[in-house]
Amino acid sequence: MPFALADDGTRLYYELSGAGEPLLLIAGRGIDHRLWNIVRPGLARHFLVIDYDQRGTGQSDKPAQPPYSTRGLANDAISVLDHLKISRAHIYGASMGGAVAQWMAIEHPERVGGLVLAGTWAGGTHRVAPSPEARAIMDGRDPKRVMDTLFAHRWTRTRIYRSVWPPVDDPVPSYVDRLHARASEEHDSWDRLPFIRAPTLVLQGGDDPVVPSGNARLLVERTPGAELYVIPRGRHAFFLEFRTRVNRRVRRFLRDHSFSR
Repeated sequence: MPFALADDGTRLYYELSGAGEPLLLIAGRGIDHRLWNIVRPGLARHFLVIDYDQRGTGQSDKPAQPPYSTRGLANDAISVLDHLKISRAHIYGASMGGAVAQWMAIEHPERVGGLVLAGTWAGGTHRVAPSPEARAIMDGRDPKRVMDTLFAHRWTRTRIYRSVWPPVDDPVPSYVDRLHARASEEHDSWDRLPFIRAPTLVLQGGDDPVVPSGNARLLVERTPGAELYVIPRGRHAFFLEFRTRVNRRVRRFLRDHSFSR
């Protein structure tokens, strides 16, 4: 199996597909690389897609120490690129993966081409919190209620649950879920966002109850030159449900900001 080693020796499983400029995909809290199963093909026709299991998920190691942080997870992502001898890559992070991607762009600017942030937040006192109901549903992890929160259309919920979202039936250990939750809750990049130099595209579901759209507006206002693209009826998994439209926008953005010209 292909593994990269993090700075502390944690093994990080990764997969490669496609060809072209490198594009690293970063999944969210408690979800492994399979999150991208139905998104990946539309991107791999244009990019060398790298997706991996963050520590604690999938086939990567699941250490209990030290405490996880979005900053530390960003260093893990850099380790994957180092292992592959990739000096620069586009980064596409969703939810907590978008928080990780922010730190990559802040602390490793030379490694980041285009930056795509989907359904994510700046954190700290500037985070627009989900409703208590949405938080309770996501923390409860009841599959049906989670699907209803993530997707706008019933047919989409059913199909994705049954065929392309295996992590829902294969949850991370409870201690890892707590570590990921802490990393998510403690994320705070607000003060450093103005230092991001990577071209940035912020994607948002207009009806997202988990990461309300106010978060996207704050990111765009705080990040120099950032662009905003909203899927009006999209919920938290809008980038999966409306993947044809979202992938088209992501491809165009990254093509406009190619770093190999």
